[in-house]
Amino acid sequence: MTARLLLNENFPAPAVARLCEQGLDLIAIGERSPGLTDRAVMALAVAERRWHITFDRDYGELVYARKFAPPPVIVLLREPRYRPAEPAGWVFDLLRDEPRFVGYFVVHSRSSVRTRALPTAGSR
Repeated sequence: MTARLLLNENFPAPAVARLCEQGLDLIAIGERSPGLTDRAVMALAVAERRWHITFDRDYGELVYARKFAPPPVIVLLREPRYRPAEPAGWVFDLLRDEPRFVGYFVVHSRSSVRTRALPTAGSR
């Protein structure tokens, strides 16, 4: 696993801790820069070439409707109820098949993983 991660502010602290225990290269916005705007979070993910992992649907609008440059991967976790450390397991599952998701908006739930190609510079 070589992906660099940016965990949105809404990513639970116990799951952040579980990912950190594995030595992953990650930034947790909730710890580093709470209150950062969605645009600033997206800009950071792009600048540092990090997978952006979030529970917030707004990032799809930013890249598809507002034409913001996307990071390598955006992962939208769509699960209304979960144990606080559980999202780390979902991230580990995605990282096992890392190359498959580069260049995609990934929607992950317990029952499915869906992908949609992220816009490229030439498609804007």
